[in-house]
Amino acid sequence: ESINKGVFVCYVEEGSVASKAGLRFGDQILQINGQTVAGWDKSKTMSFLKKADPSKIQFAVRDRPFERTLTCVKDSGGHVGFQFKNGKINAIVKDSSAARNGMLTDHFIVEINARNVVGMKDKAILKVIQEAGNSVTVTVMPQFVYDHMIKHLGSSLKKHMDHSNPADF
Repeated sequence: ESINKGVFVCYVEEGSVASKAGLRFGDQILQINGQTVAGWDKSKTMSFLKKADPSKIQFAVRDRPFERTLTCVKDSGGHVGFQFKNGKINAIVKDSSAARNGMLTDHFIVEINARNVVGMKDKAILKVIQEAGNSVTVTVMPQFVYDHMIKHLGSSLKKHMDHSNPADF
């Protein structure tokens, strides 16, 4: 997807070569096969990729420039200090680890402990948080960027997005 004259990864299919290579939702693509892509739109990017030899595609990537990563420590009740609905943070608990570490509302959760949770139901996201240790690393993205990136993804694509645990690779 093209945002502010940059090309960004909006979808990585589970089990794909891109997934195994570490490409993630929100990564900025700087070059494809040595060709700078700044200013390209989605159509030009996809056309270039379709013409390229799939076995020889190389990307220069900037890791998720619009995302912030925070580490929250669970309290004695196992809570990290924020509430969310449909993946969007809508409340921060006063004096919680999330509050002390600068968590903001109106941001979407995109990763928990480096695991992509985009497109997952809230119960599944909560389960990932609950199964994490005492310390939980949360990567978030501002709502306006998130909305722009996923507006063209159908709900069926979100279900097939890579939600694997990077620790498994």
